[in-house]
Amino acid sequence: MAFESYVDGLQGVLERIKREQAGKIKQAGELVAAALSAGGVIHTFGTGHSHLIADEAFFRAGGIAAINPILDERLIFLKGALESTRAEREDGLARELIAREDVRAEDAAIIISNSGRNAVPVEMALEMKARGVRVIAITSLDQSLASPARHSSGKRLYELADVTIDNCVPMGDALLSLPGMDSKIGPSSTVAGAAIINSIIVEALDELLRRGERVPVLPSANVEGVSEETLRNILGPYKGRIKYLDMDEFAAGKHAKG
Repeated sequence: MAFESYVDGLQGVLERIKREQAGKIKQAGELVAAALSAGGVIHTFGTGHSHLIADEAFFRAGGIAAINPILDERLIFLKGALESTRAEREDGLARELIAREDVRAEDAAIIISNSGRNAVPVEMALEMKARGVRVIAITSLDQSLASPARHSSGKRLYELADVTIDNCVPMGDALLSLPGMDSKIGPSSTVAGAAIINSIIVEALDELLRRGERVPVLPSANVEGVSEETLRNILGPYKGRIKYLDMDEFAAGKHAKG
């Protein structure tokens, strides 16, 4: 069956990540651990479908509380799919977005872009680095190496990151060729990206525990006994640093800006 071939393909991508990217994931975990140890937060950012990976780490059962996703409705299809494609190629947009955030040198950033070529994720990396923030990239090197940059710097994401993790996804993202179809089907970058970003967090927590340090981890809100008050207490140290913890406060202008 076609779905079995697709799942086999996904397993192949994950096996490549495990085999080929282990060292990079460990390095990324160390950067995240250092940021958390210093009291920083982890900013996550992606455009198009890559924003799903930025969201994946936020407010995540089994994940850390200190995740700040940088979101904008122009980049996540809420203003239309074609508008999202246009917006992610726009020089200057990332500079506008980061100005809304409380970004500090002790933080770290995880930027996700499958192609690694569009202006906005590249510019976000440049803006983070200008603020002293260490940058981790999750990207497809197959696609990025074969594609010219769309940012005015002439750079692609992998050329700017402190640590680049290859998502091991083939050119064009899709895995499966079916008889009678001109194009491949079965995208893989979302599964790969989710596995990578969660692996980075796991490595960071393992590193901190070896040092005898702890950071707040979120339980599932759907497990009996986990109340809203429990979650508020865990997230409390990050109020003012993470925009989407309490949008009522943000709308009232109480969100701290850098």
